[in-house]
Amino acid sequence: MDQKIKAKIIDEKGIKRTITRLSHEILEKNRGTQHLIIVGIRTRGAFLAERIIKEIERIEGIQLPLGILDITLYRDDFRQRMKQPVVQQTDIPFDIDDKNIVLIDDVLYTGRTTRAALEALISFGRPQQIQLAVLVDRGHRQLPIKPDYVGKNIPTSIGEEIQVKMKEIDDEDCVLLVESPADSDTIYSV
Repeated sequence: MDQKIKAKIIDEKGIKRTITRLSHEILEKNRGTQHLIIVGIRTRGAFLAERIIKEIERIEGIQLPLGILDITLYRDDFRQRMKQPVVQQTDIPFDIDDKNIVLIDDVLYTGRTTRAALEALISFGRPQQIQLAVLVDRGHRQLPIKPDYVGKNIPTSIGEEIQVKMKEIDDEDCVLLVESPADSDTIYSV
């Protein structure tokens, strides 16, 4: 079933501007790039992380280490959501001890994905600090998690979802506000 698009919140140019701003904020807060590592949560968080690294390289002339984190088996709901979970590769080929890590995801909602990512990340070592950057914070937290960097706050109702589209897998860059499938079934059922 296709989801009903209620609004395009961010277009391609807006995403580029947001990535540029987030990159500058990360550099400012960390006073440069020393001991800094960027880790993206699969799938769209990984693409955002790659873009932020490219932007930081453009700004500073330094390429930061990039880690990609798969959190499938760390989720507290993976048995409920998937009969056979699809586990992808985690790629953190460097030491994270005593480093400042910026964990990147596309949307922050309940906080459960971030909690799983923190647990997965800690299994690789003991960083000095973990910061959280998200493209969109939509509210409705179930866990006490707060991002350090936010591209855009988009308050949503329970019957709405945020859909991030990225060229790498969706052939376009944008952020959409859509009706959630459960809400659509309720509204349009006869």
